[in-house]
Amino acid sequence: MASGSRPTADGILVLDKPKDVTSMEMVRLAKRVSHVKRVGHAGTLDPIATGVLPVCFGQATRLMEFMVDGRKIYRAEFTLGSATDTYDAVGTETHTGDWSNVTQADVEALFPGFTGTVLQTPPMYSALKHEGKRLYELARAGIEVEREAREVTVYEIRLLEFALPKLVVEVECGRGFYMRTFAHDVGEALGCYAHLTELQRRKAGAFTIDDTMTPDMFEAAEDDDAWRGLLLPPDAALQSLDPMALDSSAERHLRNGQAVTLPASSTYAKHLDARRAYTPDGKFLAIVRFNRAESTWQPERVFNLSEPSPYAP
Repeated sequence: MASGSRPTADGILVLDKPKDVTSMEMVRLAKRVSHVKRVGHAGTLDPIATGVLPVCFGQATRLMEFMVDGRKIYRAEFTLGSATDTYDAVGTETHTGDWSNVTQADVEALFPGFTGTVLQTPPMYSALKHEGKRLYELARAGIEVEREAREVTVYEIRLLEFALPKLVVEVECGRGFYMRTFAHDVGEALGCYAHLTELQRRKAGAFTIDDTMTPDMFEAAEDDDAWRGLLLPPDAALQSLDPMALDSSAERHLRNGQAVTLPASSTYAKHLDARRAYTPDGKFLAIVRFNRAESTWQPERVFNLSEPSPYAP
C-alpha cells in the first residue's frame, strides 16, 4: 500500500448496537478498526435503543437509502403512568396518570387505529430540522414548535406482554416511524400517559437480529485485517430484488451507463421494476430498472466490485 493511502473495503457490517451509545459512535468504531474512510450507517438508532444497525463500507454506502427505506421491526417496552418530554425514559417527567384500570383489551383495541398509512407527529427530541435547526436543539433550549404530522406506514402491531404498568409490543413499520411517539400516543389514548423504556430494532430491511454481531466481536478482528471476513457483500442488502445474469455485451453497456435489452428478463416485468444485475463471472454489477415503453433495463446504480458474489444467480 502506498504511503499515506487508506485501505478500501466494500461491504456491510451488521452490528447489534448496544444501549447508551450513538449510531455515529459505531461508525467511528468501524473507521478506527478498519482504517477505511468511506463508512456510514443505514438508519439512526437512538442511544436508548439496541439492535440491528447496518454499517456500510466503500461502495456499499451507495445502498444505504435502500436499507433505510426497507421495512423495520421494533420490539419495545412501554411504561404506563407517566409521560416525559423526550417520550422515553431519558427525559423529564411531564405528566402522571392512573393506569390501574387499563385492560389488555383496552390496549389491543387501539392497535387498528395505528395500523396502515397513518399520520404521526414527530417528537421534539428528534433530528428533524425546523428553520435550519435540529428539533432537539430547540427542545434543549426550552423551545417547542409546531411539527407537521407525517404519513407513516405500519404493517402490524403485536402485544407480546401485558404486565402493568409495563407493555411489550412489536411493530413492523416503514420509514420514518417513531416508536417513542407511538408510546406517547398510546398513553394519551389510554388516558394514563406512557413513555418508552426499552427499544430493540429486530429487523432493518434485509437484515435481522440473527445477522448481527457485537461491536466487541468486530473490534477483536482488527488484527491481520480479519474484520474483512465479517463483512457481507453489498448486494446482501438487496435480496428483495430478483437477480439477473448478464452476458459480456450487456455488462459492457451497463458499465458505460447504457440501457440493455434482455427479453427473457422482461416477460413479467412491470414498469420501473428493479433487479440485481450480475456479470458473467458472478460479480454484482448494478441495480437496473425496467422501462416498459422502451423494453429496456436502465442502470440506476453501477458498481465496480472485485469479488464474485455468493448471491449471483
